[in-house]
Amino acid sequence: MPNRLALETSPYLLQHADNPVDWQAWGPEALAQSKREDRPILLSVGYSTCHWCHVMAHESFEDADVAALMNRHFVCIKVDREERPDIDQIYQTALQMLSQRGGGWPLTMFLAPDGTPFFGGTYFPRQARYNLPGFTQLLESVAHAWQNQRDDIVEQGVSLRAAMAESDAHAAAPGGFDAQPIRAAIAGIQQGFDPVYGGFSRAPKFPRPAELEFLFWSGDDDARRNVLFTLEKMARGGLMDQLGGGFFRYSTDERWSIPHFEKMLYDNGPLLALYADAWAQTGNALFARAAQGIVGWLQREMTTPEGLFYAALDADSEHEEGKFYVWTPERIQSLLTSEEYAVAHACWGLGTAPNFEDRAWHLEMLLELADAATQQGLPETEVVALLEAARAKLFAAREQRIRPGRDDKVLTSWNALMIKGLAHAGRRFDRADWIGLAQKAADALHRTVWRDGRLAASYQQGQARHNGYLDDYAFLLDALLELLQAEWRDADMIWARQLADALLLHFEDAEAGGFFFTSHDHEQLIHRAKPGYDNATPSGNGIAAYGLMRLGRLLDEARYQTAAERALGCFQSAMSDHPTPFPSLLRTLEGVLAPPRVIVLSGPEPELSAWKRAADKVVDGAGLLFKLTSDAREIPTSMQKTPQPSVNATICDNVRCLPEIVDLPELLAILVNRVLQ
Repeated sequence: MPNRLALETSPYLLQHADNPVDWQAWGPEALAQSKREDRPILLSVGYSTCHWCHVMAHESFEDADVAALMNRHFVCIKVDREERPDIDQIYQTALQMLSQRGGGWPLTMFLAPDGTPFFGGTYFPRQARYNLPGFTQLLESVAHAWQNQRDDIVEQGVSLRAAMAESDAHAAAPGGFDAQPIRAAIAGIQQGFDPVYGGFSRAPKFPRPAELEFLFWSGDDDARRNVLFTLEKMARGGLMDQLGGGFFRYSTDERWSIPHFEKMLYDNGPLLALYADAWAQTGNALFARAAQGIVGWLQREMTTPEGLFYAALDADSEHEEGKFYVWTPERIQSLLTSEEYAVAHACWGLGTAPNFEDRAWHLEMLLELADAATQQGLPETEVVALLEAARAKLFAAREQRIRPGRDDKVLTSWNALMIKGLAHAGRRFDRADWIGLAQKAADALHRTVWRDGRLAASYQQGQARHNGYLDDYAFLLDALLELLQAEWRDADMIWARQLADALLLHFEDAEAGGFFFTSHDHEQLIHRAKPGYDNATPSGNGIAAYGLMRLGRLLDEARYQTAAERALGCFQSAMSDHPTPFPSLLRTLEGVLAPPRVIVLSGPEPELSAWKRAADKVVDGAGLLFKLTSDAREIPTSMQKTPQPSVNATICDNVRCLPEIVDLPELLAILVNRVLQ
């Protein structure tokens, strides 16, 4: 018989609706029951595409005996961490404080009825193994402790809540800003660079797009080269789906060879923008293929009928991680001509030892096309054609397999990341269709999750749900500023101003600066975080400050710029002490120290669009480049120009504007020189 999760819309919660566990969603009813019955809460946090969440569900939550123990001793609550990142953040932080170890998913926490955690972990096996206690043993031990060690639990809870409050206590630093944290962060991140395989950490290796973007536009030539090298290794390796496009969540090894096979929307949006920038600066066809692959995957597998984007694809199919993606050479050979197989064999290294669990191959480019051409005694163009033919045949065969599950909820913040990526890549590649995808998604978000000046965090089955978080507002403001540069639309400027005002009204800490993750009228939880670090997604504080700084520069609106500087001041001390976790805030600091240039193009068509296409390929990541249209009505005063009979450009840098530029090569030279500084 289904439990109460059957009434939810989250794919993750619905996966557990038929468990014998008496699961409830997080809400006042479950919390009240815990207090009324004086039973602790067993909180389980995960998400629908999480491999170890599936494992723990199969081993324990689907087992009637384990469920009976859970139901007897605890009020059991299930949370989708993607819908309720506020809850996930709190209890991940608590676990790290309680255990002095990192967190992860599934997150398994035991809470007092007031929500204070007193014990927890991540995955627990049904029976003891992996140096972990068995889950049934753990349930009995925790229940015993709750009954017999209550005073110790209460005392620990008081200390924990005090420590959590202290961890987020940021006071505005006195004095002005300088570039020392930026220089220190570049040097610190660079120390971790892998000169053989790329990346800036050991295995497991995550893409970390915010970190790569910060380094790419830092002005440090070594950092830019290392980012380009990393992007190349990622695109040649197994982190990228060599057949279907798109990037997996992370690599389990240092070579970017074998990924954890989830595909997340939040990675692919920022990576799309990065690969577009890399292609614009190098002309490397590999970078173009990576960007095109992301968009192809997005359109084929991740786009809703309304034009929005689904959240993620599972790592598993048929209860096996990676089964959908891996191959045997024999199966590949059976699908290809002898000429195609010879090239595929060479380029994908099918003659080497299996790279996936010693039994199969996950495809990666191990041989350069030029080297494969030499090896095969063929022109490189023919090798390219044969490999593309092989890809097409294998992709068609793979499409007949049982597919991984898809989390079909729409998350506002993740959609905003992809909207920005599409708009930016559309500018770089001169792809009006990509820009159109971004505009359609933005318009759909406006229709579905924007009500009465507020955002909802998710949308599914026709329902907009959950109070919007800082990331939703910040990422969407940032995306709209990119959309305006791709193609000016008055509606996008109006919405950007509304989002900026909502950030200040509902999220800003007016006393200490910075922005809380939850709004001022959000449900009261045991802790209210003000996060500054970048994680798998950028920091909400970093992107809010960045967007407000840029919008304030564009509109000459002091209150937006002041709020951005207050946020920097809030985190200034932490950034000075340990700058490397703050790449998004550091990009804001760059913009405060050297305000972004505003480049405005105007004049008659079609020459005006030709100027815009050329400038879009070379403008740096900090510049704001706009093409004025004759029908625009929401043009900021700083951008308004008297119509001229020929195309021209104005460039304003801080409080200084250059003389009007009427020669395209001169404009491009100015923009390129700024990029290469």
